[in-house]
Amino acid sequence: MSSGPRNLITDIEGLRVGSSVDQRARTGVTVLLPEAPARAAVDVRGGGPGTRETDALALENLVDRVDAVVLSGGSVYGLAAADTVSRKLGAARKGFSLVEAPGVPVSPIVPSAILFDLANGGDKKWGETPPYARLGDEALAAAEVVFPLGAHGAGAGATAGVHPGGLGSASFITESGYTVGALVAVNAFGSPYIPGTNQFWAAPYELDGEYGGRGMSLSGPVRDLPTDTKLAGAGRENTTIAVIATDADLTAAELKRLAIMAQDGLARALRPAHGPTDGDVVFALSTGARALPDPRLAGILQLGTVAGDVLARAIARGVYMAETA
Repeated sequence: MSSGPRNLITDIEGLRVGSSVDQRARTGVTVLLPEAPARAAVDVRGGGPGTRETDALALENLVDRVDAVVLSGGSVYGLAAADTVSRKLGAARKGFSLVEAPGVPVSPIVPSAILFDLANGGDKKWGETPPYARLGDEALAAAEVVFPLGAHGAGAGATAGVHPGGLGSASFITESGYTVGALVAVNAFGSPYIPGTNQFWAAPYELDGEYGGRGMSLSGPVRDLPTDTKLAGAGRENTTIAVIATDADLTAAELKRLAIMAQDGLARALRPAHGPTDGDVVFALSTGARALPDPRLAGILQLGTVAGDVLARAIARGVYMAETA
């Protein structure tokens, strides 16, 4: 088994990621930017989601490709980050065009998901000028193939249970040569740690010590509900928002299944997951660079299984990087 050379979602050729942070407010934005419009789908599983343009990706609707995906802190205020990204892409004539005519702007497709970091102690006294439009601009401008993890971007003010959360990423190359990558901002209600230890629930999926090489051993019984979830602190809203990407050429319906299977990665890395106060959202993208041969069912099963593992690794890695910082 092997991760890609960077162990980042950008091991998939044609993808870049940019992040920006407002240190005073303890919040930030992350933008995933494909070089060309990428086919996409989404699965919304948490009980308290905050999203933009996810309805546009429904299988029965017109659009099946995106020009960017934005992950943001700031709860509802963070949705403004995608507005800035859309304006910038539109000005560069990157977007969907229903009518090709002089003077008719294109419509960039920029779905977004937000997490709640308003109660993390940062200075949120921004009045009528939240920073997210600016942060969206800065994150887009910063898009590169190498990007920082941990307390950066959308993970800058995130928490996982009562522990630091963060921005995580990981990748995997299958035996068939396909690359699957994950990008995630972890702000979960649930805990990433086995009770009473510093060992990750996602420990069995670790590659090459990517989150500290902490072994998998249980000390005592597993509780119904860990004591280090956010029930142990002040009540907060919570969200884990993620992007799964692959270079396999998948249809929108196949990407929807990939997103559904990738959600299992949340359950592998966080306990509990998909609760009523979580806003868990997973986008799935395909650059379409590598054909998927028949039987396609076998390929989807392989990619979906890997997607869950890669997302679990990205979650633990984001928490680990924030924790060790």
